Amino acid sequence: MSDSRTPAPVRPRALADFRADRRLLVLVAMALAIGLAGTVAAWGLLALIGLVTNLAWFGRFDAGPASLATATPSLWMVCLPPLGGLVIGLMARFGSEKIRGHGIPEAIEAILIGGSRMLPKVAVLKPVSSAISIGTGGPFGAEGPIIMTGGALGSLFAQFFHLSAAERKTLLVAGAAAGMTAIFGTPVAAVLLAVELLLFEWRPRSFIPVAAAAMTATMLRPALFGEGPLFPVAADPALPWWGLLACAGLGIAAGLLSGFLTRLLYACEDAFERLPIHWMWWPVLGGLAVGLGGLIEPRALGVGYDVIADLLGGHPALKAVLLILGVKAAIWLVALSSGTSGGVLAPLLILGGAMGWLIGTMLPGQPGFWALLGMAAMLGGTMRAPLTGALFAVELTGNLPALPALLTASAAAYAVTVLLLKRSILTEKIARRGQHVTREYGIDPHEFTRVADVMVRGVDTLPGALPVPEAVAVLEAGRHRIYPVLDEAGRPVGLVSRADALLWTTEGGHEGERLDERVSDASLCVVHPDDVTAHAIDLMLATGQGRLPVTDPASGQLVGLLTRKDLLQVRAAFSRAEGERRAYFSRGAKAVRSA
Repeated sequence: MSDSRTPAPVRPRALADFRADRRLLVLVAMALAIGLAGTVAAWGLLALIGLVTNLAWFGRFDAGPASLATATPSLWMVCLPPLGGLVIGLMARFGSEKIRGHGIPEAIEAILIGGSRMLPKVAVLKPVSSAISIGTGGPFGAEGPIIMTGGALGSLFAQFFHLSAAERKTLLVAGAAAGMTAIFGTPVAAVLLAVELLLFEWRPRSFIPVAAAAMTATMLRPALFGEGPLFPVAADPALPWWGLLACAGLGIAAGLLSGFLTRLLYACEDAFERLPIHWMWWPVLGGLAVGLGGLIEPRALGVGYDVIADLLGGHPALKAVLLILGVKAAIWLVALSSGTSGGVLAPLLILGGAMGWLIGTMLPGQPGFWALLGMAAMLGGTMRAPLTGALFAVELTGNLPALPALLTASAAAYAVTVLLLKRSILTEKIARRGQHVTREYGIDPHEFTRVADVMVRGVDTLPGALPVPEAVAVLEAGRHRIYPVLDEAGRPVGLVSRADALLWTTEGGHEGERLDERVSDASLCVVHPDDVTAHAIDLMLATGQGRLPVTDPASGQLVGLLTRKDLLQVRAAFSRAEGERRAYFSRGAKAVRSA
């Protein structure tokens, strides 16, 4: 009856809150090395951006940070961004198409469908192309490229060792978190970003190494980038009793703006797709839009950290904020949709901050406080990462007392975008490539459902001593397709099916044989009533058995049978619990009766 091959070994599931073993320590050790590499890569990227910016705009060989606020509007301002776009288009065409875009969707795609494997040239070309894009005026941030670059370093490191795809994913994300921590000094937000966007799980195997990499970057950051928050601001003012309602209202406005920008971005992408030229030339057109926008407002070019600082703690003029909001949004949308290289975090912070500052002029307190809420809300709503948005703003400014207001605004923006849009600005790009991403985390019902809850009891069986001809007659009668075969003590020794009966009838010559002589199978896999159904699924996948005898762990006697159909009932029950709505207490009905 049964295949004589020995089934693949399936390790019994130890029932515990979390699954972890000594491999976790190996991953932590590797994550420490990746944290170091990611921090150095972030420092190198910022230095390269500074070098390109100073050379291209001011003609000086200097790797320090440079603001384009002092750049003089001229013909060179219009020509330089398209030249940068041309270089990036050539790098993407003849180097790697993976450098196009802002990096995070590419990292997600590598995790979900690429086995967390990245090519070495991506680790080199992504930071170089991003430095050229930002240094020549591109309105982007460095965080998306460093997430891609740090992830590539983690993936490359992992590929030198015998690791599973899940372990490679952990190290890829560890590199991304280390890079983001180094750039912004936000280790908690970097780890939360990993959980909300990149890991697609919540397990010690992934969380602890990622946290170790982020902490490594935190320790090294003062030596390379300096200490303290990137944009220190004073504590928030005391809000009136309705203050959190105003925070939620600002979050709703940020969510609406986020949805509008997301739709505009992909409308621009569709427009580029219809152009009768190769995509290699698209960044040139995007660069032209950037240059023209720079003529209107030079501060809209580049990363714009000085703009963020002004919105939070300075006193910008109303006209300047309106110009930043309009010009930055326009050139960012066109440039990003053209397929050039650059991140989205810094532009989102500027756009959300400008919107919050404008609304804040009509609310209590300083507009800079409301600009901070706008930044968190825009980040949380657009990237569908509300916890990251709130904690990122706290770590970026050192303003811990503002956390309740930040969380309120970020959660409100998140609520708006998940109701308005099926996908985020990140996952829409992946969906357009034919992949589906779901970011809802939940416990697999098979991980907590016991076999005893779904198994068939009172199973019809056949005794092992039954002659084969009689067994064939029972099987041909057609009541069941498969029967467990038991020995004298009631323990299962094998399974017999109608296919076996047909084979024996065709072969003939089995008149003197007992049933257990034909079906006894030493490799027969069984489960116990207290096993979780997830373990049963593992056994079915490893052995090909569509039915598993359920035995008493002490005596080995058969107590039930588990089938694929029974396992589907677990999913059916879970779906019913999600969808069924009922009132247990209603007017006019006595739902609870006293004893």
